[in-house]
Amino acid sequence: MHSSNTKFSSSRAYFSHLSKEDLLKELSEIMKRFPQVKQYYQSRFNTNAQHELLEQYKKKLKNQFFPDRGFGKAGLSVARKVVTDYKKIASNSEDIIDLMLFYVEQGVLFTLEYGDIDEPFYNSMESMYVNTLQLMKKENLLEQFRDRCKRVVDKTSDMGWGFHDTLADYYEESFGNT
Repeated sequence: MHSSNTKFSSSRAYFSHLSKEDLLKELSEIMKRFPQVKQYYQSRFNTNAQHELLEQYKKKLKNQFFPDRGFGKAGLSVARKVVTDYKKIASNSEDIIDLMLFYVEQGVLFTLEYGDIDEPFYNSMESMYVNTLQLMKKENLLEQFRDRCKRVVDKTSDMGWGFHDTLADYYEESFGNT
């Protein structure tokens, strides 16, 4: 079994012998075959593409809760994968936080629309909420997202499974009692 360092070394040896033109051809081929690679580079070098990409991922996420047709399924595994995939290609933490918080906001709206859900659903929302708060703190972006975080907590006041209390506790830990 090869370590990832060994695999990189063999790839590095291959790439080091290519001309600049051949490297560009190789990169072009990779971008054609793997859409995420293309999205990654587009988001790194183009602010408009960053915004468009975030909106595409928000739409994918929203579709799990509120599709254009029919009823939402709240496909949490699919919705979480949308967030995970976006984290791999996003070029800044602010956009990642925005999408993570959007996930929780959609879950709260789903509950308000369809009624009380089950404990695993709320556990997923709580987990994403606390992870979002932790990333905000790490990136020093708490104040930027404070109002959205508070609105999430406020909208859950009548929800079951201790959901509101848990989110309120996480909020208070991050922002204090305000």
